Amino acid sequence: MSLPPQPLSPLDGRYRPAVEGLGDHLSEAGLNRARVRVEVEWLIDQTDRSFAGSSPLTEAQKAALRAVVTDFGQNDIDELAVFEATTRHDVKAVEYYVRARLTDLGLDSVAELTHFACTSEDINNLSYALTVKAAALDVWLPKFDRVIELFTALAHEHKDTPILSHTHGQPATPSTVGKEFAVYSYRLGRIRAQIAGSEFLGKFSGATGTFSAHVAAASDLDWTTVSRSFVEGLGLTWNPLTTQIESHDWQAELYDRVAHANRVLHNVATDIWTYISMGYISQIPQAGATGSSTMPHKINPIRFENAEANLEISSALFSSLSETLVTSRLQRDLTDSSAQRNIGVAFGHSLLALDNITRGLGEISINSSAMADDLDRNWEVLGEAIQTVIRAEITAGRSQISDPYAMLKELTRGHRVGQAELVAFVEGLDIGDEAKARLVALTPATYVGLAPELVAYL
Repeated sequence: MSLPPQPLSPLDGRYRPAVEGLGDHLSEAGLNRARVRVEVEWLIDQTDRSFAGSSPLTEAQKAALRAVVTDFGQNDIDELAVFEATTRHDVKAVEYYVRARLTDLGLDSVAELTHFACTSEDINNLSYALTVKAAALDVWLPKFDRVIELFTALAHEHKDTPILSHTHGQPATPSTVGKEFAVYSYRLGRIRAQIAGSEFLGKFSGATGTFSAHVAAASDLDWTTVSRSFVEGLGLTWNPLTTQIESHDWQAELYDRVAHANRVLHNVATDIWTYISMGYISQIPQAGATGSSTMPHKINPIRFENAEANLEISSALFSSLSETLVTSRLQRDLTDSSAQRNIGVAFGHSLLALDNITRGLGEISINSSAMADDLDRNWEVLGEAIQTVIRAEITAGRSQISDPYAMLKELTRGHRVGQAELVAFVEGLDIGDEAKARLVALTPATYVGLAPELVAYL
């Protein structure tokens, strides 16, 4: 027995609440609404210039036309589907839909200015630029900002909380929790600035980017100026040199930046997962939640595991889009058409990961006592400090010790050394009294250098 129609993608099923904001822009309906907007604005632009003897529309007529875009809903989606079933061409269906609205509004006299001198890509490239810009900056970026804000807050809150570092998975020079979270925030913040500063390019120059039909219809007009004004009026950056398509380089740049953000977030998720497994970070039990169907004690780090998987999927899709979209055979082929329909999927998996990381960060606490215990079990990490101080003492003429690194390597490498052993070792060193006192007073928990102060660079 077959099931009733079901969503194939988990983004449209299980995870829809986390990503639904994207659907307003990157769905087929969102793209069609943007296409209608471009067609409407182009018609208004032409009548404003009294092109081909047309008269400027009244403000009421313009408002009525623009309301077609703002009021675009299910009935319009259904009507477009009927047109496309006949045309077998999505942009031509939009043209017929706009013409029908002109008839409804008594504006048949300017109907031939609908889609005037346009190739489908003149409409499509601007529509994708508008929808991707809105999705990236108005939906995805605020969620990304929230993650950065959370890490920044954790960095300041725990700037003085010492933590044993691990390089190559082995105990290393201590840091603070705040400084480590500040690293995440700083990395993400740099990428955020690049994404926020992205250009969204558009072309409006006809079948092969030459304005040939435009010039044939009206050779006296400065069509490049008209094109530039129209594209910039939509809030986009004008691209003067293209083939039939806008070259999609801006898309590749944007998707590479978002994929970069994904990969940094993936690193963050694996780090937090590891800190949880080490006991440095505790998970706060959620009422009614189950960690295992058979092991009642478990609280699994599912938020960060889910984020990992979705970040990997998103990055793979964005990489594919970046690679595919920058190539078009000669003046046009359709490989970009199918590829661009997956932009929303790529953003969706990233947005889902951001949602999981945000929720995950709200369900953890810093286990400072576990960190303190681990620091106290690893006094050998002070070997770096001791041998470095000895080197300074030798240079200052206050010590005759030879090869202090080898001396500390012999003392600490491959086995644990406790406080008593290190204090005794330092007391017996041929170094100045002031240096000796500093080393004796040092503990793994206080050997954090400028870590607390570095948080101020956020």
